Amino acid sequence: MTSPGILTINAGSSSLKFSHWQLTGRDDLQESLRGEIEKIGIAPHLAARTPAGDMLLEKTFDDGAGLNHEVLLQELFAQRIWSRGDRHLVGVGHRVVHGGPTFVDPVLIDGVAMERLSQLEALAPLHQPHNLSAIRACATLAPGVPQVACFDTAFHNTMPAVARRLGLPRVYADAGARRYGFHGLSYEFIARRLKTVDPTVAGGRVIVAHLGNGASLCAMRNGKSVDTTMGFTTLDGLLMGTRPGTLDPGAVTYLMRQHAMTAAEAEDMLYHRSGLLGVSGISSDMRTLLASGEPHAREAVDLFVFRAAREIGAMAASLGGVDGLVFTAGIGEHAPAIRARICARCAWLGVLIDEDANRDGRGRIDAKTSRVATYVIPTDEERMIADHTARAIAQMG
Repeated sequence: MTSPGILTINAGSSSLKFSHWQLTGRDDLQESLRGEIEKIGIAPHLAARTPAGDMLLEKTFDDGAGLNHEVLLQELFAQRIWSRGDRHLVGVGHRVVHGGPTFVDPVLIDGVAMERLSQLEALAPLHQPHNLSAIRACATLAPGVPQVACFDTAFHNTMPAVARRLGLPRVYADAGARRYGFHGLSYEFIARRLKTVDPTVAGGRVIVAHLGNGASLCAMRNGKSVDTTMGFTTLDGLLMGTRPGTLDPGAVTYLMRQHAMTAAEAEDMLYHRSGLLGVSGISSDMRTLLASGEPHAREAVDLFVFRAAREIGAMAASLGGVDGLVFTAGIGEHAPAIRARICARCAWLGVLIDEDANRDGRGRIDAKTSRVATYVIPTDEERMIADHTARAIAQMG
């Protein structure tokens, strides 16, 4: 008897995360492996591990700077690490950053869907082209296997109209210019997980801080998004690794006029050379900046904390108060010093953390006198992609 499985693909600009899940029931999933190809375009490195952390495969591609996502996916499929024994793929699920106003639920991918998703590339130029190239590659590498697109924008479809609106002429709104929000798969996982961890808080007003190289906040009421810091694109909101976050649009037009920047040059600066990297002049990696004694590194960290705390205040205003605060993603899960500094700035909201619990960085970290339940909860976007893919396949009959 064969054992069906689902592969998830999360293709970023310079990395490609993947995981494999065994279907043990109609929609019950058990993870069998997880891995990543990182440093794509520089020196690609492939590693895959079991859930227990045992290495299944590791490979470095010498002289691999010219290898793109498609070629590296071919190498990954050739290894057949998820097809050993009696395993076989019944579906491939993809993280797709932008679903636009049309795609508010996961969708089985066909020619029509791909055409519509291609039209959204201008809204997410850093991510969408790589997401779609992975889909095209998998169609060739696993012909006949259903593929499912899972959207980072979909979770925010519950935001009220006023939170989605941009202050632009209506003609542009009618053409799709609105606030969409991102990191939805991560927020969906946290909303689900919090219902298990603390059902009372999950049913109230919660701010989730997804802090990583890409960073945003989401204001949830009863597990549904009511506001978020990212808007029309992934440039908005918090300071990030290489993106500036909220920026006066006049700054961009100034740079284009006074510094003779083209639209392409401005876009490159905003997506690749700003944020922590641009302010520090050293690195986009928070670990490197925290370990540095350079004044510009400290300034970048200070700005990251300031902006995060300021936007938490904005999310609290959207909610009319806050009952819970959750930290997740790379910085949120692994940088206790950043959590402590953000929470100190949010003391006016009633956020008080226990120093020992914060250093430990697992589960609940608030002090007994805190008015806001504060948690560190690891996110798992791959799990959400696998769940959505399993359900979509089950609905096929």
